[in-house]
This record gives sequence, C-alpha cells and structure tokens, in this order.
Amino acid sequence: MLILTKTAEVFSKPSKRKLYEVLRHFNFHPRKLFLHKLVLGIETSCDDTAAAVVDETGNVLGEAIHSQTEVHLKTGGIIPPVAQQLHRENIQRIVQEALSASNISPSDLSAIATTVKPGLALSLGVGLSFSLKLVDQFRKPFIPIHHMEAHALTIRLTNKVEFPFLVLLISGGHCLLALVRGVSDFLLLGKSLDIAPGDMLDKVARRLSLIKHPECSAMSGGKAIEHLAKQGNKLHFDFRPPMQRAKNCDFSFSGLQHIVDKTIMQKEKEEGIEKGQILSSAADIAAAVQHTIACHIAKRTHRAILFCKQRDLLCQSNAVLVVSGGVASNLYIREALEIVTDATRCTLLCPPPRLCTDNGIMIAWNGVERLRAGLGILHNTEGIRYEPKYVVPFIIFMQFASESQSLDFAFICEVFIDILVILEEGLH
Repeated sequence: MLILTKTAEVFSKPSKRKLYEVLRHFNFHPRKLFLHKLVLGIETSCDDTAAAVVDETGNVLGEAIHSQTEVHLKTGGIIPPVAQQLHRENIQRIVQEALSASNISPSDLSAIATTVKPGLALSLGVGLSFSLKLVDQFRKPFIPIHHMEAHALTIRLTNKVEFPFLVLLISGGHCLLALVRGVSDFLLLGKSLDIAPGDMLDKVARRLSLIKHPECSAMSGGKAIEHLAKQGNKLHFDFRPPMQRAKNCDFSFSGLQHIVDKTIMQKEKEEGIEKGQILSSAADIAAAVQHTIACHIAKRTHRAILFCKQRDLLCQSNAVLVVSGGVASNLYIREALEIVTDATRCTLLCPPPRLCTDNGIMIAWNGVERLRAGLGILHNTEGIRYEPKYVVPFIIFMQFASESQSLDFAFICEVFIDILVILEEGLH
C-alpha cells in the first residue's frame, strides 16, 4: 500500500496547475498533439520491472527496465518476496523514466496495458496495483495482458508477419507450440508436461556450480551453459532426447534433468570431489545437455510444422515459425531450429534478443494490437485480478479438441526426413 500511496501523490489530479508542474518535472509537453494512439505497457510478471510507450505504428517512444538478475544470482534462484520488494522499490521510477523518454504525459495515453497472467503472484500484484492506480487517476482504458500472448505477437512489431503463423515460446517458465490465427486466436499444438527448458538449464547450471566458474560467475544459468558448451564435446555424454515415440507435439524436460543429475553425481564420485566443486567434465556436460535440449525442441517443432502443413493450417509456400522467449536467445538452439525450417521450407523469425526476454515493449505492443482489434479493452476495472498459475486461457483448447478428434500425429512418424539425423550431422 505504501507504493500505491506514493504513486497517488506523484500522479495527482486536483488541478491543472499541479498536474503541469508534475509533467514539467518529467519534461512533458502537455500541449503537444499526437496523431497516433499511444499505449503504456507495464511488465512485472517475474524478476524484471519494465515499462514502455509504443504507438499504433510500432514506434517505441520510450522504455525503461530494471533487472533483478544480479540479486537472484547471489541467492541461487528467484525468491518471490524479494522479487516483490524490488518491484515495489523500482516500478514508479521505471514508469516515470519510460514516460519521460517518450516525452509525453500520462493524459496523452490511449490506454494502459499490464501483464496480469501468468507469473509470480507477488510480482504480478505489484504491477497490477500500480497500473490500476494510474488508470483511476487519469481515467484511461485498461488492457490486461497474457504474458505468453505478448511474446507471441512481438514479432509483428519488428517484422511484417501476417496471420496465421506458428509460434514456439521457450523460456524459464514456459514452453509451448501454438498456431497463431489472430490477435487472441491461438490453437495449442504442444506444451511442456513438466518443467520449462530454461528452468532445466538453470538447474543444471546450479548443480554444476557454474556460478563458481570464473568465466560464468556473472551469468544466468542458461547463459552459463551456452558459454561453457562452446568449450565442450557434446558427444562425450549420451543423453537421449525425451519422448521420441510420443505421437504428439508435447515436451518434457524433468526426466532428462534427473538423468543429468545422476550423471553429475557419478562424475563427482569418479573425480573424488564434493558437491559444489567444479567438475573437469563440466564443459562436456553443458555441451551434451544443450545439444539434447536443442534436438528435443527441434524434433517436436518439426512435428508441429508437418502437422500444420498437412492439414493446411499454414501456407505451403511461405510458412513462418516464430521463436520467442528467453531461451530463444540461445544461438545453438536457434541453429537447430534453422535446420528444421530449412528442411520444411519455412521461414524462421526471432525478435531481437532484448525483446525475447521480458520487457515493457512487448506488453505495450500487445496492448496496441488489442486496441486496434477492439479486444479486451476495459473501461471498468472492478474485479480485475492477476492469475499466477501457468494456464493458457487465450488458447482455444475445446476448439482444438473438436477439430482433431479423429486425428493424431502418427503420420509424422512416416515422413521421409529423419530430423534427428539431420540435427546430429548439421549442428556444430
């Protein structure tokens, strides 16, 4: 409540004179006319406090972000109450910086868009509370944003991509494949049955104690694995991609992680070292883990592309695969996916690395997309709540079920391309 009270004081509305004084403090020009609709996006779903202003043509007028990575590296993972407190300490400053960089007043905004699902409950609550205060103060429409929908649509900000297209969202908290048929029209094809790939990479990095490695001490788990893997031999350990016989497009990573943990424990015994010390084979393990994850993701994505093409859900000639989320910045995994898209004559598109991770720009742009389509624009925010659990409500599960009752993915097993062989030979 303290942060909300403080926000109310800064963004007050009693008089034009006082408002203009606040705006001058932010270097705003209240009489400036804007020809395009403007949306402020606010993101606090996990451990990044971010805000941005984007107009309806896709111009990013201003952005700001505060990363908590350094703090969470010291604790070995994200502690929700710590993340919440850091959001509270920084959200007002971040929003002010984004607005100041945009050179606009909150009164010039067409709407305020904020992540409300999914994510960490304590983190989502900070962003939502702050946003609703702004909405009430400046009487602006509110657009609640699904975090994964925002990731999926980011590519339409940076590239001219028409619907439909296939999207692969891979991050520390999520992993799913979906056909994007419209701004809020998604067809789920596959999802992780357990943990996300980024989560596994982080856990393997912690188990290898890579934070103690001189080259990896300031890196996140995923970045540390990618960095160290370049020095290792991916074939030194024979980790098999999961679910090779499953006739669907789902993912699984927990079983693979268990096998890797057992391997690390065995190597510690062989080398006579305690848990927490660096194995001499750490680079080889990192390389093998990264390669296996890349092959698994590529194989399941390959099946989804074949399914969509056979059912004419994607264009045969210029189909597009969009890959987004934090793990999409892993260049080795991108290389594996490029092999798949080359083999299936698709175009692989990824947002710039800074837009693959959580940011305010993607939230603002999702708000723009919904504003233009007239979808989910709230003028009354009574009863609005955040939804922390990993659910995908924007994806039409029932429609997918009815469309595919007589279908399965068995035909994919008969295709002439053995993508795993191609990956083994093509990945470097």
